[in-house]
Amino acid sequence: MKTFFLLLSMSGLVARTGRHHQRYEAGCRLIAGCIPFKHRNPDSSDENSEKVVEVLMINSSSGPGLLFPKGGWENDETVEEAALREAVEEAGVRGVLMEFLGHYHFKSKTLQDEFSPEGSCKAAMFALFVNEELETWPEQSIRCRSWLTIPEAYENCRHPWMREALKNGFSKWHENKMTAGEAFPVQFKE
Repeated sequence: MKTFFLLLSMSGLVARTGRHHQRYEAGCRLIAGCIPFKHRNPDSSDENSEKVVEVLMINSSSGPGLLFPKGGWENDETVEEAALREAVEEAGVRGVLMEFLGHYHFKSKTLQDEFSPEGSCKAAMFALFVNEELETWPEQSIRCRSWLTIPEAYENCRHPWMREALKNGFSKWHENKMTAGEAFPVQFKE
């Protein structure tokens, strides 16, 4: 898979709103999202210690539980660009898209409209290797970030389809990549 980067100037960090430019397919609203991740050493003094993967989740603006960044895929962008944009807007992170994790179908109870009267959604999810955490981002006034281990994320995840993306998409992909000894991009320094 090609590696995609999102370059935005700080002056360009404004969240998009509304539905009039979003994509639909066969009665489904098309969504793009990602599972942002990084590695940390359990013992930072030992370079040979096994790295622990952590995923970034954000609070939901409409109830309890945590989410991965996601939102509507708009007409003027690729699905990869949409996933990167949502990571910046909702979670305040930039990085490298490493892998397409699959499509996940769900019904939105609150986001029904004329193009998707039943609230059907189809989400394209990606693994995002985080290389920058922004100090300010468009939705920071309504979103809090939390770095969690995979078991913690699974337990705190609000939506079943996101738990499926974490377990059957991200976790399997990451484990296979680590087992094969494949390299990840350079980790940012905290």
